[in-house]
Amino acid sequence: MIFYGNFLISRSINTWTQSRAGLASNAAVSRPSVAELLGWRSQIFSREQAKQRALYPRTEKIEVTLEGPGLQGTVLIMNRGVSTPYSCARHLTEWHVSTAALALVDGQPWPLHRPLTQSCTLSLLSFKDQDPQEVNQAYWRSCAMMLGQVLQAAFKEEFLVELLRSPELPVISGAFCCDVVLDSRLDSWTPSEEDLRSFGCDAQRLIQQDLPWEPLEVQPAVAMEIFTHSRTKREEVEQRTAESPTGTVTLYRCGDHVDVSGGPLVARTGLCSQYEVTALHNLGPGPWGLHRRAQGLSLPLQLQAHHTIWRRLKKRAEQLVEVPPVPSATHPQAPTPAPEV
Repeated sequence: MIFYGNFLISRSINTWTQSRAGLASNAAVSRPSVAELLGWRSQIFSREQAKQRALYPRTEKIEVTLEGPGLQGTVLIMNRGVSTPYSCARHLTEWHVSTAALALVDGQPWPLHRPLTQSCTLSLLSFKDQDPQEVNQAYWRSCAMMLGQVLQAAFKEEFLVELLRSPELPVISGAFCCDVVLDSRLDSWTPSEEDLRSFGCDAQRLIQQDLPWEPLEVQPAVAMEIFTHSRTKREEVEQRTAESPTGTVTLYRCGDHVDVSGGPLVARTGLCSQYEVTALHNLGPGPWGLHRRAQGLSLPLQLQAHHTIWRRLKKRAEQLVEVPPVPSATHPQAPTPAPEV
């Protein structure tokens, strides 16, 4: 255990010492626990997922024409609304199953676990493709979402953690980022090197579980219901809806963690390998409190870096990544009491 100021830190969990334990607010006591929030969001995600699958009650066949080295001319007969690019990969070889990270469906980026709804062309993408730009960008988004999942669960119940909209960054930025607002009682807290390593260990546990990132495109009302208890996520839903040509919002679930994404993610956490949380920068006061930017660095399983190269990359990833602010869709108001889960 590490003592820092008035905080007692064990692994990645922070709590008040006994001398400050009595200062927890009544709001924190009445707020649903992290486990309850995760259960609430995952339950509604499952409900909507089942509802969408029920739109295809009859088995209808579609033709999936494969593209890529050694696959030209291969046609798979799959089930409309049920089969996914991952299902197609399972009809090929174990190599395709283990290396596929993303797909192109009729030339458009497509998550590996998103059902196919009509006959199409399909390309399975990996990190070693000649042009890995799409899959690299999806990987960066995935790493940022995993970092948010780690931060959401890292602190004791009395501390509120609000995830902000994750900035969309190219891989050449040097680090993936997750913006967050921690409980105001943590405003003076600066994470130590051990704290950052502990966050990284939590991410490694998710990687070892090899969890799928499940996509789900939903109407804004469904997303608003899922994020009933998060003022920052409700604002992001409004922003994403305004930006979406279809007026829908794309959600992803990893384990029981549900979040919003502005683009496709890779298939599963097990595609990650080297992963470190490198910094937690203060961005200054914002509409919801002290905004912070958590940053990290990762390489996929198919790509490895020598430890000297990794150290250089990590040094760069520690530096603050500057991102233009996203205009707020609404002006924040005083939060209303959240309904019980």
